[in-house]
Amino acid sequence: MSLKIRLARAGAKKRPFYRIVVADSRMPRDGRFIERIGAYNPMVDHGHPDRIRFDEARARHWLGVGALPTDRVARFFAAAGLVPASVRREQPQKSAPKKKAQERAVAEAAAQAAAASEAGEAAAN
Repeated sequence: MSLKIRLARAGAKKRPFYRIVVADSRMPRDGRFIERIGAYNPMVDHGHPDRIRFDEARARHWLGVGALPTDRVARFFAAAGLVPASVRREQPQKSAPKKKAQERAVAEAAAQAAAASEAGEAAAN
């Protein structure tokens, strides 16, 4: 059984509230879970202590057993010092600019650098 530490959505429409749960990866997002270890309320200000709450002892236990946190939960755990920040995955490359857009960006950067050097030479003379 592969375990995940993930968010399960609760709350009303347009008022999200998430529970941090340990669940079998095959179960639905809001379905059956093994243990609820915390909560995340995105509607609260960033500095508020009730924005992210979780039981660190239980989180350490489940990480020790082999449960893998999702990207968002790994961010929460990294902020608390439970997992290293490098555990997070890289951004998907599918949304990166394609070949022609990259060529245009390089050409624009070269043109701006040339214009800046010409302006610098003109100001020096």
